Amino acid sequence: MRTAASALVRHELRLFVSLALWVARRTHQTRHGQGFGYARGEGPLMFGLAFVCVIESVTMSVLLRDLPAVHTPVLVLDVYTVVLVVGMHAANVVRPHVLDADSLRIRRAAHVDLRIPLHHITGVRRELRASHQRTEGELNLAMGARTTVTLELAQPIRHFTFLGRPKQIHLVRFHADEPGELVRAVTQARNARSEQVRGRPV
Repeated sequence: MRTAASALVRHELRLFVSLALWVARRTHQTRHGQGFGYARGEGPLMFGLAFVCVIESVTMSVLLRDLPAVHTPVLVLDVYTVVLVVGMHAANVVRPHVLDADSLRIRRAAHVDLRIPLHHITGVRRELRASHQRTEGELNLAMGARTTVTLELAQPIRHFTFLGRPKQIHLVRFHADEPGELVRAVTQARNARSEQVRGRPV
C-alpha cells in the first residue's frame, strides 16, 4: 500500500513538472540527443477528455451551489482532475523518445522511461499494430491504441512497472509520430557505433 501511494505521488509530481515545462515550451532531458515525439497519437483524445471534465465540473458546481459543504471539495477535486488530465498530455509532449550516441530512451508520459543501449538492439522496424496481447517479455506502449515501431533486443533488459515491479523485456512496441525517421536514425546510430567498435585497436 505504501509503495503504491509513493508511486502515485512521484507520478503526480512528474505531471506537474511536465506541465511547467509545457507552459515554458521546453522538453525534459533532450539536450544531448535527438527527440522523437509521440503525443499526436493521443492528443485529440486527451483534449476531449479534458473538455468532458470541464463540462462535468461546471455541471456539478451548478447542482451543488446551495450545498457549500459539498460544493467546495467537489469543485477542488474536479479542478484537480482537469489539471491532471492536461498534465498527462503535457508529459507526452515534453518527454519524447530520445536517441543519443549510445542508447535509445523510450518514454511514455511520466510513467515509462526505458533506456536501451544501442548494442542490445538487434532489429528495429516500422510496424503498425492496432491490437496488442499481453505476452511475457514484451512491452507494448500504445498511443491511441496503436504502436508504429517494433524493437527487438539481443538480450532481455530490466523494466520496472508503475509500481516498481521488475520485468525482463526482449521486445518493445511503441508509438512515434514519425516512425520512419526514428527507425532510420536508430539504424544509422547503430551502424556508426559498430564502425567505432570495429575501429578501436585491440
